[in-house]
Amino acid sequence: MAAPTNTFKQALTKGDRLIGCWSSFAEPVAAEIMGTAGFDWLVVDGEHAPNDIRSLRDQLIALAASPSHPVVRVPVGDTALIKMVLDIGAQTILVPMVNSAEQARELVSACRYPPEGLRGVGAGAARATGYGSVADYIQTADEQICLLVQVENRAGIAALDDILQVDGVDGVFIGPADLSTDMGFQGNSAAPEVRATIADAITRIKAAGKAPGILGTDDEANQAYLDMGAQFLAVGIDVMLLAQAARALSAKWKAK
Repeated sequence: MAAPTNTFKQALTKGDRLIGCWSSFAEPVAAEIMGTAGFDWLVVDGEHAPNDIRSLRDQLIALAASPSHPVVRVPVGDTALIKMVLDIGAQTILVPMVNSAEQARELVSACRYPPEGLRGVGAGAARATGYGSVADYIQTADEQICLLVQVENRAGIAALDDILQVDGVDGVFIGPADLSTDMGFQGNSAAPEVRATIADAITRIKAAGKAPGILGTDDEANQAYLDMGAQFLAVGIDVMLLAQAARALSAKWKAK
């Protein structure tokens, strides 16, 4: 038996547009609820949400029956951490703050078994193999791993063309909040200079045969990013959705 087919990676390769959302509560029930919403993919966020390896695992379990593909964002591109995240069953990894082709090559290596990479071989006891029930996992896993790297500052933008030449990087995700702040706009990703930089980056990513992705948190930004050619677009963050809906409901009825 081979490793499960990564349908998200397949869809990116075909050029399909995929709409997703952030999952930041770090709770399995919240992830399970998000999995019923109809998104193509969900980011289980290990960078800015209060997750550890056990809570990431539990959210992958909660999403196992969902049609939404889980994308696990690690807090940092560390080889040992990536090994753990792959072993708990993640097939798509999102790595923040990638600023060079050398860093991107190291991440590709972390996602692959020897001799092509450095991923530790301990899959027999791991959730990724169905606890040993997927007999050919080690032989077939590499081709099903999808690596997405985040470019989210001026250094990353400067190195983008080199990063795009790295075999094994499947997509490049632009981080608009970090990029705008690094450019001097303190999180204002709608600033014309920031939008122009994002549009140019998306064009370059597509021209290199990679999938461009980005996060928007309002309708105007989401439409702008689609118009630029974003292929995998996250259109919101679960915590923000709850906060906005709750505050609007409270304000509506307190005003009666």
